[in-house]
Amino acid sequence: MEYQVKQDGKFKFLEEGEGEPLVLLHGLFGALSNFEHLVEYFRKTYKVIVPMLPLFDLDLLHTTVGGLAKFIKRFIDQREYDSIHLLGNSLGGHVALVYILKNPEKVQSLILTGSSGLFESGMGDSYPKRGDKEYIRKKTQLTFYDPKMATDELVDECFEITNNRYKVIKIIALAKSAIRNNLGKELNQIQQPTCLIWGNNDTITPPFVAREFNSLIPNSELHFIDKCGHAPMMEVPGEFNEILKGFLSRLKSKAAAV
Repeated sequence: MEYQVKQDGKFKFLEEGEGEPLVLLHGLFGALSNFEHLVEYFRKTYKVIVPMLPLFDLDLLHTTVGGLAKFIKRFIDQREYDSIHLLGNSLGGHVALVYILKNPEKVQSLILTGSSGLFESGMGDSYPKRGDKEYIRKKTQLTFYDPKMATDELVDECFEITNNRYKVIKIIALAKSAIRNNLGKELNQIQQPTCLIWGNNDTITPPFVAREFNSLIPNSELHFIDKCGHAPMMEVPGEFNEILKGFLSRLKSKAAAV
C-alpha cells in the first residue's frame, strides 16, 4: 500500500478518497497495512481514514482501552470529522465501542470484526516469549484460518515488538485493560446501526462472542465468513468488502428514503 502517511500535530494517519468518513481502527499487533484491501476498495466512494494508534507512546497510566479511546476523540475532534462510520478490528473494535458509548452523536454506524470487549484469549495461555521466533510464528498463525497468512514479514513485525521489553510491558498493560473493561452491561445503549463481520474460525474472539454482541447491541446484524480467522479484512478481503458495502449501501438507501 503506497499511500502517504499524513501528520496533523501529533496525529499520524492515512486519509484517502472523498465522501462520508470511514474511520478504521487496528488491533494490538495491527498496522496500517491490515486495511490495505479495504482502503483500496472504499476510497472510491468514502473518505477512508486510518489513524495510527499510539500503542507504545502513551504513558503507562493511560496505556488502556480508555486512553486509546480518548486519543481517538482528540484525533476526530481535531480533524473535524462528523457523522462517521467507525470500524474496529480486535482491540480497535474495543476502542471503537468505548468511543461510541461516550460520543454517540459523532457516529453514524459501527462495524466490528473480531472485537474484544466481551471476551478474548489474546496471545493465548501465556505472555509473549522474548527471543523465541518460532513461538511468535505459531502465535501469529493462530490469528488466521490459513497459517500461510502469517508471512515472514508479519512474523518479523510481531517478533520485533515482543522482543522489546518496553513494548511487551505496554502490550500486557493493554491486554489486561481489555480484560478488565468488559462492556456487556453497556452495549444496549448503542443505538446506531451495527454490522458484525466475524471469522467462523476465529480462535481469539470465537463465534460465540459475535453472537453475544449481536444479542446485546439492539440494531445489529451478524455475518459469519467460513474458513476465516480473527482478521477477516486481511484474510478474505473480497468477501469482507462485499458484506461491508452491502451494509453501507442499505444505510444510504434508508437515509434517502427518509
